[in-house]
Amino acid sequence: MTTTTNLTRGGTPWTPAFIVDLNQQNCIGCGRCYKVCPRDVFELIDRDDLDLDDDDDFDDDFDEAPGMVMNLKDTMDCIGCEACSRVCPKGCLTHETQAAAA
Repeated sequence: MTTTTNLTRGGTPWTPAFIVDLNQQNCIGCGRCYKVCPRDVFELIDRDDLDLDDDDDFDDDFDEAPGMVMNLKDTMDCIGCEACSRVCPKGCLTHETQAAAA
């Protein structure tokens, strides 16, 4: 199988990598990915609405941390530009290339 490859406006080959995961444990809810995304992929949600049990032996009160956290709203709307990963200060986003349809 081959991966999906496109051309830039200048004719340079470019392979999009689509979002597949967001590590909400590391997310600080800064909203940078939301602001830079040209599509409707992300949404900010209340951290209290998540079950983010960190399951480690440290008493860091992470479960009681207030604030917002980013959530994947619609991964199927991702165009694979990876702009979100370039602005994320915590490296929370994971992207993968996709095989071309046969």
